[in-house]
Parts: sequence; structure tokens; C-alpha cells
Amino acid sequence: MADEVEAEKEREDSFFAISPFMIFPEAYGNFSVYLKKGRHFLLYTHKGEQFTERHKETLYEHGVDELYIHTSQKLDYDEYVQQNLGGVLSNESIPLPVRSKVFYHSSTSAIKEIVRSRLPTTASAQLLGRLTGIVEASLRFICSKDALKTVASLMSHDYDTYTHSSNVFIYTAAIVETYYKRESEKIQCGLGALLHDIGKVHIPKKILNKAGKLNATEWEIIKTHPVKGVGMCAHIALEQSAINAVLFHHEKCDGKGYPAGLTKPYIPLPAKIVSVADVYDALTSKRPYAEAMTPFKALSVMREEMESAFDPDVFKRFVLVLSGAGIA
Repeated sequence: MADEVEAEKEREDSFFAISPFMIFPEAYGNFSVYLKKGRHFLLYTHKGEQFTERHKETLYEHGVDELYIHTSQKLDYDEYVQQNLGGVLSNESIPLPVRSKVFYHSSTSAIKEIVRSRLPTTASAQLLGRLTGIVEASLRFICSKDALKTVASLMSHDYDTYTHSSNVFIYTAAIVETYYKRESEKIQCGLGALLHDIGKVHIPKKILNKAGKLNATEWEIIKTHPVKGVGMCAHIALEQSAINAVLFHHEKCDGKGYPAGLTKPYIPLPAKIVSVADVYDALTSKRPYAEAMTPFKALSVMREEMESAFDPDVFKRFVLVLSGAGIA
């Protein structure tokens, strides 16, 4: 393990946490990796040092589940993830459960960073490039044999914005594969799914986390998050299909959704897809006001109590995707 003599005595906000799954063996990183002991950060691997399987085994043996990177090397780390993720996910010599963990941590970490950054105008091009790279690599992976089933076993079902957005992206990726042929269309839909709830950063947490029923005023505030989300996404160069997913994912085919009250013919396909994925993940997650449902129960509720809300073809394809993966 790290030598305490090499402890970095800096403020905690000088470092950001990552999962050990996000350091790829045999890949050289242009950044140093630290462990945390008390209030100190201990150097574990040097900038430019190869992170090996033995490094990972040592972390596992000591129960380490978080590593740290200095904020001054964040851009180097982001570039490292973007360059190596696709190769790791497509490498069939790496066990599928390991690749699934890398995939899930990368998508969840990306949305966590996006939410915390609030999509600043500075570095927007770099952020979009990183997101696009993650989506592109992830789309290929999630549609490979047995990947969805394996990833589903890792999904968190304690509802929060980070894991929910990642889960919705995963389900969306599986559905879009049945519709789109062009890679660019799949990527834009995936970006829209990752960003669909970004506007919730402008909704007070006391409303988002309220255990009881929302009053009329609180509900109206909640309903503003798609428009707020599109406003935030104006700083990155999304195409219209991604924007549609963010703006219209709460529209319902019967016209009872928001923000525009669109009916089925006028709701863009990306929004219809994200809508189904969004509701399914919400129902199968533990929320402040409701316990998680089983996949079978959630699909039954969607079919029997919300039938008019969803495009029947999208819903049918989603059920077939889940069934094929042994989830429902």
C-alpha cells in the first residue's frame, strides 16, 4: 500500500474520488493516483506509472473502494477514460462482469460530474466530446451478448439523479438498437437519455426528496425541469433528437403530459423511448414516497394503468428487450 511519508497535505476539495474500476490495467495515465487515510492523501501510483492487475488486487485485499485524483490533473484523467473505455468494453478477454462494472461506473460518474458542473459554458466542447465517447463505447457494449443482463444485476435501485439517469441511458440504449441503423442517431438518443433529468439541479431538494404527495405549487415547479434542462444543454452542441429527449420525455401519447401536452403523432421517437425507460426505472427503484416494484409488477402497472401514456410499439419492444435479457 501507499507510504504515509508521501501524504499530500492539501484540502479535500483539491481531489476528486473515482472508483478503482475506472483505472484500467496496462494503460498508462498522465496523472497520479492517491488513497485517502484520515485527512491525508497518500500517493499510490505516480503520473505515467502503469497501473497493473497487482495494484488492483492490493486495493481489493485492503477493501479500498475509492481512489483520488488531484483536480489539477482532471483533464488528463478525462482524456484517459475517453481513450481507454472503448477498448476495455470491447476486450472479450476481460470477464463480462468486470467490463460491466467499468461501464456502469463510467456512465454514473459522467452524469454525476455533469450534474455537479451544471454544464458550464467553459469547456463545453470537451465535455460533449467526453460524453459522446462514453455513449458511443457504451452503446456497442450494452447491445453485445449477455451485457444487458449482467449490467442489470449491478444497477442501483435506490433512486437518485445520478443512478437514475445512468439506468435510463442503459434501457434507452437497448431500445434504440431495435429502431435506428445509423450510429449517429443512436448516439444522440443516448446523450438525450443521459441528460434527460439535468434540469432537476434547479429544483429544490426538499421538493425532489419529499416523502409525501406534492401539492399543486410543488408539482408545477417539478414540471419545469425539462425546459430548464434544455436551457442548460444550450451550452453544448446537441442535435435535435437529443434535445427532444430532454424536453419531451414527460409527454404522454394521450396528451396528458408536459411541458407541451403533445399527443402521440407529435412526440418525437427519442422522447417516446426515454419516457418508457424513465418510468420503468422509477417504478423499479426505491423512492422517498414509494418502495421499488419488481420488473414484472412495474411492467404490469405500465401496461394496465398507464397504457395510454406510452407508444405501444416502443413499450412492446422494451418488454421484448427485457425478456431477451432475462430481466422480466
